[in-house]
Amino acid sequence: MSKGIITSVTASFLFAVMYYYTSLLTPLDGEEVFGWRMLLTLPCVTLFMLFTRDWPLVTGLLARVRRNQLLLLGLLGTSSLMGVQLWLFLWAPLHGRSLEVSLGYFLLPLTMVLTGRLVYGERLSRLQKLAVACAMTGVGHELYQHGSFAWETLLVAGGYPLYFVLRRKCATDHLGGLWADMCLLLPAALYFVIQGPLSARDLAEHPGLYGLIPLLGVISALALICYVLASRLLAFSLFGLLSYVEPVLLVAVALLLGETIGPDQWLTYLPIWLAVLVLIAEGVRHLLRQRRRSV
Repeated sequence: MSKGIITSVTASFLFAVMYYYTSLLTPLDGEEVFGWRMLLTLPCVTLFMLFTRDWPLVTGLLARVRRNQLLLLGLLGTSSLMGVQLWLFLWAPLHGRSLEVSLGYFLLPLTMVLTGRLVYGERLSRLQKLAVACAMTGVGHELYQHGSFAWETLLVAGGYPLYFVLRRKCATDHLGGLWADMCLLLPAALYFVIQGPLSARDLAEHPGLYGLIPLLGVISALALICYVLASRLLAFSLFGLLSYVEPVLLVAVALLLGETIGPDQWLTYLPIWLAVLVLIAEGVRHLLRQRRRSV
């Protein structure tokens, strides 16, 4: 469990780094950044799987598809769900929709917990229930402030639970499934890159892109690998609750980029940060219990 918590927090940190990183990729637009991310992430994930000897997960999945062609429909579903989320994550900051997407990430752990309870019958510990109560306070205040949900909010809050449930249903909740999802996204990624606004003149005016674009693939690959590994190591509910770490870090990135938290927003962020601290406390308590048992 402790390994899963560390892996999940690492994934959230890397996603926050990538959120800031997109501001360095001018003049690329959101679609082109998404395309480059997919084209560069897949080779990195492939090398990682070869190095860790996880490649049999891919060959085994392909063998399953040959035996049962209906599995391909499931893979198309998970690939589409993942592609939309990855695109939205890069598109929103460049089109003034960060607030709507952030609210979706605030709601996401609650929808993950609800999914874990309803679909898998998982139970929450007392500290997890306390974290949910704190988070609901912050999310409720945010909902009160805006009055309704935008489509971006609903897409994040509802899309990710559906994605993970479908992956478990198809038994593709591993790195081989991630590799297959990205493989199926390659045609769309290639289209966005070819149709993008980046030109030879842009590269001449921004020579740093020669290094920044490849590094985007490395960061993206590490983030996705950690995210998938955490989804396997943790219970569905705890994995959902730890998703609160990411929006908190995204707020830190926004502050770093010059944005400010208004007086009417503190009742949104403070309860959510408190929920994260409660989860950290539970992780520390779990580690102490493990050490006592080993002694």
